[in-house]
Amino acid sequence: MMEYDLWISGYKDPYTEQLCNLGVKNGIITYTAPFFESSAYQSIQAAETISGAGRLLLSGLVESHIHLDKSFLSSQLQQNATSLTEAISFTAELKKDYTIEDIINRSVVVIERSIQAGVTHLRCQVEIDPIIQLKSLEAALYLKKRYSSMITLQLVAFPQEGIFNQPGTQELMQEAVNRGVDVIGGIPYNDRDPLEHLEWIFQLAKSNELPLDIHVDFSDDPSDETIVDIIRLTEEYGLQGKVAVAHLTSLGSMELPKAEVIAKGLANAQISVMTLPATDLYLNGRGDTVRPRRGLTPVQLLLENGVNVCFGTNNIRNAFTPFGNGDPLDIAFLLAQTAYLGTEEDAKLLLEMCTTRAAKAIGLNYPGIVVGAPADFVLVDATKASHLIYDRTADRIVWKNGVRVAEANTYRYILAPDVITY
Repeated sequence: MMEYDLWISGYKDPYTEQLCNLGVKNGIITYTAPFFESSAYQSIQAAETISGAGRLLLSGLVESHIHLDKSFLSSQLQQNATSLTEAISFTAELKKDYTIEDIINRSVVVIERSIQAGVTHLRCQVEIDPIIQLKSLEAALYLKKRYSSMITLQLVAFPQEGIFNQPGTQELMQEAVNRGVDVIGGIPYNDRDPLEHLEWIFQLAKSNELPLDIHVDFSDDPSDETIVDIIRLTEEYGLQGKVAVAHLTSLGSMELPKAEVIAKGLANAQISVMTLPATDLYLNGRGDTVRPRRGLTPVQLLLENGVNVCFGTNNIRNAFTPFGNGDPLDIAFLLAQTAYLGTEEDAKLLLEMCTTRAAKAIGLNYPGIVVGAPADFVLVDATKASHLIYDRTADRIVWKNGVRVAEANTYRYILAPDVITY
């Protein structure tokens, strides 16, 4: 007699489209096999039994890049930002009035929406600078502990205003490390000297044995190529596989031969790329009066050259991105449309980009739904990967470490039409 805490029968694997059964014990997947091979499954005992009924079971979604502390600031803006410079400037003004309670309240909305969407791991950028001091970090550390049974938060010490532009930031970044951040962040294009900025954060990461997550080359300008220095420093510091970069949109404006060289360099250095389409599409390409560029990093080119690519939400309802609701599948749908990912195989790739590929980008050993893996998954009311991304059904049941943490249902109905007599 096999005993499990949770047994899900007859779910569909989104990649093979096979019906499967799954068993969980003590928060770990201890059994999974195709439905027709589970000859002994009728003799199992489980505290909870779920009929998959042919619905897709996905690994828990991974939100690779989001700014919780800047979420839901749109109502406080005096005007809409029309450039990256304006977005940074307007937000810096608002930051002066941040309180820890305010940051927590706005962040909770995003976290709880993310959990309901099926997110089980989330990497958030925590702003560290003399304007806000360590308020965002204190809020994030509290939220990380508060929601630890429902979602795993990774905290990135992010110097939004630059490091050398703002005296005192170096000391605050070190204090953030001492307080327990998981990742060192960077934004070289918003400092007095991009290379100086990079060398400092690489040294901080290396000396504290932490990974790096860097905002880079967020523009339409093909001459912006700070990524070349990041590739070089990654190899010099021996941090292959421990560096991720976000945006990298200038790569999409470069001539193909040059872009290919950089893509190969990223693959060789094992640097992951996080595309952030909701923000990148909104802010880039505005200066083009004819043939406006999409403003994305060249996703297809990067994939073809072996780069690990994932996507993130980045911002929700603020100067950088005035929309969003915390569901990674919305971003998958947007990327499908704008990066020409329209086949069934592309849909499966997009699911990888918010599960296993995203996990790799943020340094998780997260192999998916296999024996021995954490029981983090979401059962969704869809039968094909493409249908899930196109419909983005709200009908989802979410488990974290084998414990059900969220359930959402959408009741759809049509009112009976009036009877027309002829």
